[in-house]
Amino acid sequence: MIKKSLFAGGAVVLLLALLFGRDALSYVQTGISRTREAVKDAVPLEFEIGRAERMIKDLDPEIRRNMHVIAKEEVEVADLKKNVDDVDAKLAKSEKDVLRLTNDLKRGDSNYYYNTSADIKRSFTSDEVKTELENRFARHKAMEETKAKLSKIVSARQKGLNAAQEKLTAMKAAKGQLEVELQNLRARLELVKVAQASSSCQFDDSSLSRARGLMKDISTRIDVQEKLSNADTSAVGEIDLEEKVHSDITSEVSKYFGAKSDENIVKLD
Repeated sequence: MIKKSLFAGGAVVLLLALLFGRDALSYVQTGISRTREAVKDAVPLEFEIGRAERMIKDLDPEIRRNMHVIAKEEVEVADLKKNVDDVDAKLAKSEKDVLRLTNDLKRGDSNYYYNTSADIKRSFTSDEVKTELENRFARHKAMEETKAKLSKIVSARQKGLNAAQEKLTAMKAAKGQLEVELQNLRARLELVKVAQASSSCQFDDSSLSRARGLMKDISTRIDVQEKLSNADTSAVGEIDLEEKVHSDITSEVSKYFGAKSDENIVKLD
């Protein structure tokens, strides 16, 4: 079965190539495009609106995921900022201690007295103080480098967090806008349905025409009855008292032909 399908497909491709040459691909692409458009146009608008509504609702899980990611990042960035603040506090104390030891060594004493962990003063030589200063100064510079790195990390992550928050805000706004537009589309579709229903409703005026025809027939019959009624009321066999004036036919003839003779005379002249 598969071999037959492949053979048939190959035959179709070969036929198109023979008929249209290099334009065969263009014809195929145009045919596929028009078929796709025809199928798409055949899908009911109610179905398409329902599909759009489903797609808008599917944005909710993605929005929640983004909210979770942003909330987690906000916590982590806050922790990083706290670490930077802690390092700042340590640097302030470290700087104070380093400067104190430096000033002590500048005095040039042979012995120096500092409190130990037991809060008891102890004597230290200048070499011991110098070694302590070198160690504290190295730790101080290391903490400054740590702070600089942490600050860069906080800055970069804060920038990313701000971008994510803006994207989430824009996504929520876009979803709301899509919901408004969907409601508008539903309303427009309902208006189109009403208009289509009104245009498809053909008014049957045949009964009205028949009623008018009947009224006309009745009026005609009444006119006839009125004329017959008037004729019936005329007196039959009564003498006509009006004198009839008998015209002089010879005068009429002479007058008629006399006028014609005058016209002929005028034409001859």
